[in-house]
Amino acid sequence: MNLKKLGIIAIAAMLGMPTQAQEQKEKKDSGYVFTVTKELPITSIKNQNRAGTCWCYSGLAFIESELLRMNKGEYDLSEMYIVSNTYMDRAMAAVRTHGDVSFSQGGSFYDVIYGMEHFGLVPEECMRPGVMYGDTLSNHSELSALTDNMVKAIAKGEHKKLQCDTAGNPMWLKAVKAVHEVYLGQAPEEFMYKGKKYTPKSFYESLGLNASDYVSITSYTHHPFYEKFVLEIQDNWRWSQCYNLPIDEMMQVFDNAIANGYTVAWGADVSEDGFRRGIRDGYCVLPDLDATSTDNAGSDMAHWTGLSKADRAKEAYMHPTPQRWVTQKERQQAYDNWETTDDHGMLIYGTAKDQTGNEYYMVKNSWGKVYKYEGMFYASKAYVRYKTMNIVVHKDALPKDIKKKLGIK
Repeated sequence: MNLKKLGIIAIAAMLGMPTQAQEQKEKKDSGYVFTVTKELPITSIKNQNRAGTCWCYSGLAFIESELLRMNKGEYDLSEMYIVSNTYMDRAMAAVRTHGDVSFSQGGSFYDVIYGMEHFGLVPEECMRPGVMYGDTLSNHSELSALTDNMVKAIAKGEHKKLQCDTAGNPMWLKAVKAVHEVYLGQAPEEFMYKGKKYTPKSFYESLGLNASDYVSITSYTHHPFYEKFVLEIQDNWRWSQCYNLPIDEMMQVFDNAIANGYTVAWGADVSEDGFRRGIRDGYCVLPDLDATSTDNAGSDMAHWTGLSKADRAKEAYMHPTPQRWVTQKERQQAYDNWETTDDHGMLIYGTAKDQTGNEYYMVKNSWGKVYKYEGMFYASKAYVRYKTMNIVVHKDALPKDIKKKLGIK
């Protein structure tokens, strides 16, 4: 190629072709743009409203997705049926431990897994939220004001002996159950569904679910890896056990599950600014506010590291930025110093990327069809890596080598 042609190409490049820096700026100025890479089927978005029952909404969202995966069809399962039975069990645990087990609206994914096996399941139409007080959504504020104090009065009271009825049933338990039935309704013993009569247990059995197929996974260093331990959080009042994996292997479980058609019940801390400030616009991020770089001047990373911490934070809520990739030690410290707490249960059902290549998980929430994506949002892998408390997956969603290390068949 002669010099004249080279000159023409160079001029054309300068006049007509955007530079790498220009392309990066255009990507930034467009805000957050997500491209879905894998999306699994889910049921409709629900609304827990004024009730601390995310554990049940997300747990049953997971079970409903499992039924879709199993080609069982689409189901809308009653949260209030599981909630009412769980509240009674938790009340009994609080009294039996003299209040050392807390009594509250919260719970864990295991309450759903345990509940479907021991209580059964019922369709939403058989026990809906809010019906008893003329609403279509839950409001447990008044219910909790009553029952919290009732349970506390017994659990923390200086009783020499608790009163029972003539059949030996604790009187206080009957009283608490009566209040729950006033606000939540009476759990059905039998019901008709699509022309067939069921009990809650027979309905659960008809769905082909097996509670023992589901495993809980976490990643902390205060217990040995590849063993099970009771995760020390207040709402794990049934003392269910998690398998403990190194952080990178826990993340492999997320990716392997979604890639192979399995959704993930996700328990996480949602107190970070990256969640609270981004959720309305449909994203949840963990910007790397302390990043350093030796990249060449003019690069995107050089621009990022050249900003003050305050400006980085501001920019992170305008468009994609470099994400903070935490270590196992940082994750453990956040748990031990209460930066990471058991805040919220959700469902992960897909993967996506933003326009700069950052990876995300697609999340189904239980706050109704709100915010930019009407009830779902995108959580960056960096955030999930840092702020996951625990997950529940089908055991077959585990990578084969991890499954073997855990001794799961």
